Amino acid sequence: MVKFLPLKQAVAENLNDGDTVAFEGFTHLIPTAAAHEAIRQGFRDLTLIRMTPDLIYDQMIGMGMAKKIVFSYVGNPGVGLLRRARDAIENGFPRSLEIEEHSHAGMANAYEAGAAGLPCAVFRGYRGAGLAAVNPNIKSVTCPFTGEVLAAVPSIRPDVTFIHAQKADRKGNVLVEGIIGIQKEAVLAAKRAVVTVEEVVDNFDDLHPNLTVLPRWTIAAISVVPGGSHPSYAHGYYARDNTAYLEWDEIAADREKFQAWMQANVMEKSADDFAVRVEHLRKAA
Repeated sequence: MVKFLPLKQAVAENLNDGDTVAFEGFTHLIPTAAAHEAIRQGFRDLTLIRMTPDLIYDQMIGMGMAKKIVFSYVGNPGVGLLRRARDAIENGFPRSLEIEEHSHAGMANAYEAGAAGLPCAVFRGYRGAGLAAVNPNIKSVTCPFTGEVLAAVPSIRPDVTFIHAQKADRKGNVLVEGIIGIQKEAVLAAKRAVVTVEEVVDNFDDLHPNLTVLPRWTIAAISVVPGGSHPSYAHGYYARDNTAYLEWDEIAADREKFQAWMQANVMEKSADDFAVRVEHLRKAA
């Protein structure tokens, strides 16, 4: 049964060392507050899964939390590479990092297969691409009906998925609006799911029935964290903080500057600070 918990408790009760974990968000609704709480609690040996690892995975990798990443794009959107991830992959700093690279189609199908409880995803893909040569988890199968050769990848079944959303109702159902990405499938594929939300409302009775609602039985814990997606955006609440993404490139380029920034802006902060940051953005706009 879903529980409404402070973020610190929700993370502590649902994430463990060695877990396979997805902090999903496709440019929109990235669960930054949840990732920062995981960093503060110092989890280790995580396998991080995400279609588009960006700043929060750069931070987690730079803090030595990840042993492996499974992804279909690694970068700072609109800016360039992830410097802490590159340092780990190329130089083993602060620890070596195993990588498993897929296409977006491969990841999306793997999440959908996981959500359906299937062992693998079968689809048309990877034709003419070289990923199969460097990723042993990309296989091929022959359709028993047509003889067509198709791609196959293992389903994604995280131990825990973290997402950010706009609203929860008092029963624990969660509303996601705007660009959805793969959040819905990532929640349904996981053994446990933790959702941070902007606010709690009485019900969703006055909303369009075709909006994306995750029922309460798919979620382990909900934490109310206004601004919990910053510096990404939450449709209807606040805009993307593009300056933060530009600044990150310089911060992450230097190991000592990175550590100093993390200490001041993550380790010495809490979930309550996100609301302050977003209020500042709203006033500036």
